[in-house]
Amino acid sequence: MQRWLRPWLLVLLLGLVYVAVTLLRYEGDPLAFALVGARYSTGDPQGASGYDGQFSYFIARDPLGGWQHCDVPSYRYQRILYPLLAWALALGRPAAVPWTLVAVNLAALAGGTWATERLLRARGMSPWYALAYGLYGGLVAGLRLNLAEPLAVGLVQGALWVWEDRRTPDASGGPALAWALLALAALAKETALVAVAGLLLSQALQRRWRGVVGLAVSVGVPFVAWQGLLWAWLGRPGLGSGGALATPFEIIPFAGLWRVATVSWPAFWLLAAIEVPLFVLPTVWALVAAKRELLRGRNHPWVAILLAQAATLPFLPLSTWREPLAMARLASGLLAAVVLYGGLRRSARVLRWSFLGLATLALLVDESALPV
Repeated sequence: MQRWLRPWLLVLLLGLVYVAVTLLRYEGDPLAFALVGARYSTGDPQGASGYDGQFSYFIARDPLGGWQHCDVPSYRYQRILYPLLAWALALGRPAAVPWTLVAVNLAALAGGTWATERLLRARGMSPWYALAYGLYGGLVAGLRLNLAEPLAVGLVQGALWVWEDRRTPDASGGPALAWALLALAALAKETALVAVAGLLLSQALQRRWRGVVGLAVSVGVPFVAWQGLLWAWLGRPGLGSGGALATPFEIIPFAGLWRVATVSWPAFWLLAAIEVPLFVLPTVWALVAAKRELLRGRNHPWVAILLAQAATLPFLPLSTWREPLAMARLASGLLAAVVLYGGLRRSARVLRWSFLGLATLALLVDESALPV
């Protein structure tokens, strides 16, 4: 392998190729990445519903008025960082927004891979295992569909790199720059709070109360303030289980998947064939591995994050489990945590198994099957 080639650069180059192929397929139209549906773009109740990325586009095109084209405005606006960055890079020009949305995600995907390879290298592991992160389908889907996952998860990986960097002062239990990056990650997508919960657990178990308070305040205050502003502006806070047609979170583990059987047994068996090996088994393994580490007194932030990520997925709603691509997106944090755990334990076996997540790329192969 050439000395100049690094995992983050390979991910960037492959991402550029993917973008170019997609543009060629859709006659150079960057709006193909947003999957805009007439139901929300023109208000046609009989029109196509489109997909989540269209709301990032509507908000980035018009930050103050984009809510009029959102299914659940406060839910979409809570993920403000991604469209706001695209709007800023476009200098407020609506025609440039489709391009800057793609550019932000390309940079975020490569940047998250860069942070991951640095974290692995610091643990004495090959940085090329970072490709399990950079080429994971749930994150590549963000690039293809103008979603917030690459930015949110990338910021978490960047925060963890800062947290681990021995050159960064850590007198209070967690460097301020890492806290700031985590606060931004939560404003990119609320699911970043799962990683924050893991870090809080780790700090609490180590009785680093100053770090607990600092992290909670640094991330919680801007997030809660933004939720309050959304409540005052749009009539409700943004937190919820999804947009239009979303179902509630479950209280029984994996009930969201089992509920598919109440609608259609054939659909259940098809989904189970995909989601059990890709999401259910890795979740159970991660729960067992993290619990074992903590019981043995091996309390490390990456272990606590692995536990938090794995403990969240079983309670996702039916509306998420019934869509494999949505599950791949929500499992992005777990995949990132598994890669870091493999690095922490210096386990080539765990890192090799993490490459199974690349099977989620199959969900993007058939463009006609994309959710529109």
